[in-house]
Amino acid sequence: MPLAYISDYSWEDIVPIPQDDGGENPLAPIAYQDDYKTATGYLRAVMSVEEVSDRALQLTSDLIFMNPAHYSVWAYRARLLFALKKDLEQELIWIEEVGQQFPKNYQIWNHREVIVDKYDNPIRELPFIEVMLELDSKNYHVWSYRQWLVRRFDLWVTELPYTDRMIENDVRNNSAWNHRFFAVFGKGVDISQSVIDDEMDYAKRAILKAPQNESAWNYLLGVLKRGKRPISETEQFCNELAAVTTTERSVDVDIDRIASTRALEVLADIYASRREVEMAAQVWTLLAEKYDPIRENYWKFKKAQTSRGFMATA
Repeated sequence: MPLAYISDYSWEDIVPIPQDDGGENPLAPIAYQDDYKTATGYLRAVMSVEEVSDRALQLTSDLIFMNPAHYSVWAYRARLLFALKKDLEQELIWIEEVGQQFPKNYQIWNHREVIVDKYDNPIRELPFIEVMLELDSKNYHVWSYRQWLVRRFDLWVTELPYTDRMIENDVRNNSAWNHRFFAVFGKGVDISQSVIDDEMDYAKRAILKAPQNESAWNYLLGVLKRGKRPISETEQFCNELAAVTTTERSVDVDIDRIASTRALEVLADIYASRREVEMAAQVWTLLAEKYDPIRENYWKFKKAQTSRGFMATA
């Protein structure tokens, strides 16, 4: 326990440096627990002289379990590990223990990047990431780390099958959809139009499973944009989901058959892109008054903005 440092003879040569919260009468001192104040006092002392030792390494371990967000401790720990030439695989095993206790901590994943980059071997990483995503399939830090890992070790081939499985498990997992977009477009190479077609079809199949799912819709529109395709390519698909029939300047929605208000949003953008302002305005009015009144002001803004733009260019 950190308080034991006071009576531990191996630390008797160290004079702890206390926390300075702003002089004798600080305005808002932080009420640290005694064991944490003791441990950080010793930390400041050893860091001030840039000590490299096993006892300093153990001190960082103690402090991380008390406060895993202390980024200075993590940075000092990495320097110690490299200077002492410690077994980095053992460090990765230790990080796995810490990570499962504090899965949402950013510093853990940054530290793991530093260690794996130095270790230069990703063999433990994908299995560990899978364990962590089983605990929380939308953990932003884990997904971000996976992207770094894929780039660092050129692991692109694993990623589409993995996102297939994650999306199949939860079609609304926005993190998995985001990662799929990264897997398709993140390598920075030209993407063939056949791949764009495949990804559009993939997104459409997912939308049919959950027509109101924003994740799949955003993916579909993102793929269209990356493929430099017009949004109008989705018109027939959207008509079916929104149960829309149109005449020359009129839009009718079958209220008993509409499956997706998101499809209505896309249709309005399609009409606006073709300067069919009256039809776009009708859809935005339907969204504001009936299908999405919680965003009424937004739909009114879209309607007014498009009308002003049309008049300005007429």
